[in-house]
Amino acid sequence: MKTPRAQLARIIAARTVKAGTSKQLAKAIAAYMLDENRTGELASLVRDVQADWAREGYVEVIAASAHELSPQVMKDIETEARKIYPAAKTIRITPQLQPDLVGGVALTIIDRRLDLTTKAKLQQFKMLAINGKE
Repeated sequence: MKTPRAQLARIIAARTVKAGTSKQLAKAIAAYMLDENRTGELASLVRDVQADWAREGYVEVIAASAHELSPQVMKDIETEARKIYPAAKTIRITPQLQPDLVGGVALTIIDRRLDLTTKAKLQQFKMLAINGKE
């Protein structure tokens, strides 16, 4: 019988909430999900773990950008995350370099996404132009 994803997330979150995820643990989780033919659930499992972390006061923000983020931008991101999670004990910002974004930043906090990238703004402008709006 397969273990429910929510139960897996609680176990992983309890083990990693303060120390983070080690490469060894990440490999073990990936191997388990592969062995159980559950790789399609991986993104949902990660969100569940992040939600459990947030309930414990540890919030992770994934900050995708084309370039390395400056200390001021990191501070601004933390300020915005604290508006959403004012009771958070710790806000951890995990930068992800994605050169295809060109510029700006895309923030993901659990199941929320704020896309402030140049690519997203150009897409929005394109859609407005196609629809004939200013």
